[in-house]
Amino acid sequence: MLTQAEKDLLAQRFPYLTAVRPEESNKGTFGTLGIIGSAPQMNGACVLAGSAALKTGCGKVIIGFNQNKLPLAIVENAPELILNIANELINNKHITAWVIGCGLGMQLAAVILIKNMLQYINNGAKVLIDADGLNILSIQAETIKLTENCIITPHPKEASRLLACSVEKIQQNRVESAIKLAKIYHCWVVLKGHATVIAAPNGKTWVNETGNSGLATAGSGDVLSGIIGSLLAQNIPLSEAVRAGVWLHGKAADDLVSQGIGPIGLTAHELINAVRMLRNQLISR
Repeated sequence: MLTQAEKDLLAQRFPYLTAVRPEESNKGTFGTLGIIGSAPQMNGACVLAGSAALKTGCGKVIIGFNQNKLPLAIVENAPELILNIANELINNKHITAWVIGCGLGMQLAAVILIKNMLQYINNGAKVLIDADGLNILSIQAETIKLTENCIITPHPKEASRLLACSVEKIQQNRVESAIKLAKIYHCWVVLKGHATVIAAPNGKTWVNETGNSGLATAGSGDVLSGIIGSLLAQNIPLSEAVRAGVWLHGKAADDLVSQGIGPIGLTAHELINAVRMLRNQLISR
């Protein structure tokens, strides 16, 4: 449990995240997140991101699968998730924020989806790009232009592709690498790994202090994307949404380890309920 002193400090750092919610509200009050990804055999990626987004507090989540038809009629352990086909969801004008790339694949259909997102990026929409979306960006940088309303969340290997250098060079100076990514791609950067580095488009940086080796597990990045996307959909200012999302993700892992759940064997879906508990602790001052 967070101490009162910790809550007070976090209220100063993350004033929107820690604000008490209005009683007069509805699901529309807390935004709609659109998630595009999950090529065949990768259905779990978007489901993890979507489940994390719901339990981080956004009002509605719609998943667009990068497939010709829905791979499942309902997510049994998260029936609240709305399921759609990516090519249909991409035309939805009521989305508050977007996450694209989780399990997206690298086929031509995936490249077209990324390029279709340009209509939203150019209109100032908040868009987070992860996983295969980053790999496509690394080979299509000439035609895909990002803005300060965009966030990319590479791990070191993805960052090495985006900067056309070795993973070793990325890791030798992670802060400098994050700044370089932000400058080249004109967007926010979350360089994942031990002591995750966040870089703003203007070059300002933060190093996150939460998290542990339990986060080195399949699906952990999808959960992080869902958390940040959820905060964006809730209209938390982008700077705070990015920093608070990374903090929540790492702190959830720390809390689970303190309970004896991990770091060995900690799974991505276990992070999700821990994030919900944290959000509710933060507003109970």
